[in-house]
Amino acid sequence: MQDTGTAQTRSGQTADMRVGSHRSAGASPDGSTGAGEQPATLPTGWLFERIGRFLDTHGLSPVPPHFEFAFATLSAPDQPLGKAVAKLTEQGVRLTRVDIERLGWRVVDGPPLIHAPRNDAGVGVGSRVDPSFDADASGHADTAIALVTQTQQHVDGFARMMRTMQDDTRGFGRDLARSAASITKMAEIDEITQITSTMIARIHDSEVRLAVATAEVDALRAKLAEARDIARRDVLTGLPNRRAFEEALAERGTHGGPHCLAVCDIDRFKRVNDLHGHAVGDRVLTAIGQTIAAECSPHLVARHGGEEFAVLLCGVTLEDAAMLFDTLRATVAQKRFRVRETNTALDTVTVSVGITAIHDDEPVETAFARADRLLYAAKDQGRDRICAG
Repeated sequence: MQDTGTAQTRSGQTADMRVGSHRSAGASPDGSTGAGEQPATLPTGWLFERIGRFLDTHGLSPVPPHFEFAFATLSAPDQPLGKAVAKLTEQGVRLTRVDIERLGWRVVDGPPLIHAPRNDAGVGVGSRVDPSFDADASGHADTAIALVTQTQQHVDGFARMMRTMQDDTRGFGRDLARSAASITKMAEIDEITQITSTMIARIHDSEVRLAVATAEVDALRAKLAEARDIARRDVLTGLPNRRAFEEALAERGTHGGPHCLAVCDIDRFKRVNDLHGHAVGDRVLTAIGQTIAAECSPHLVARHGGEEFAVLLCGVTLEDAAMLFDTLRATVAQKRFRVRETNTALDTVTVSVGITAIHDDEPVETAFARADRLLYAAKDQGRDRICAG
């Protein structure tokens, strides 16, 4: 594609984009001076250099809205916007955010390719759009070049965007699609259209890859949550294990008090294993654990080790906890167990319980040791009973 140095005006006439006649003795909006000869026409590279200097001079980041503002200013210095910017930047004065917004443009950090409506003086007014800034500038080749520049700025930040936000990338693809639709109206810039279409295709592919990666991350997150749950659950009974219980104890402050701790132990459980085998013992252990969990719901019940279960009660007084576990003790004692394979009846299975209140100013280890002592006091008193203190 060859740069002819001319462009179509909005009326369809050819205008020679020469410079020099409109230059003032002071600094131009892009920070350069009027001294010295300039090219007779406006080559693409020279325009890009001026846009780059303009953005740098006025502290504007290289994003599409700023490129569009710079292009509109520098490519038409005799238009209202160009004149307004030239007046504001006399004597090398730098544009401020307020200056740009008063001209009807926006200073942004993201990719939106938009500007506010402007009146004939280049100043934003309500919702009326100045025809001189009509998006259908079908004969303006330099506008297409600016769009490609904007697209390139998107692509430069593409990798970082894809790592952070899939939604932003989708929006990026839609912006490029609109840019492509705009520049395809210009038959003489097929190459630019092809380049932009390629970019859109690449973004689509990246979106697909990111969607797959996101799905994999979600699956991994679910597996990690499952693994975390497994690591905190007793394999035999399905109840939370010691680790889960200790974590709950440490976080009990997030639940309303008072807090009580109970330690339950199956009486003479070793005898069950010795007489009927460990398979039967495991079934008894599981049944007792499920009974404790059901009777104490919604409080946390965990298998703490061996035939011992620990219970954390939140918002329950020691007196109410003692009543709850006395009911539990009676429920367990009423159960009758038989060996599945032989239908042989087991002796009555009972539990002993030690219950204590957890004081706010004491370590949980102290409370647990106290509950453990109360448990063994219950066993010393004949088993099948509770001791609270």
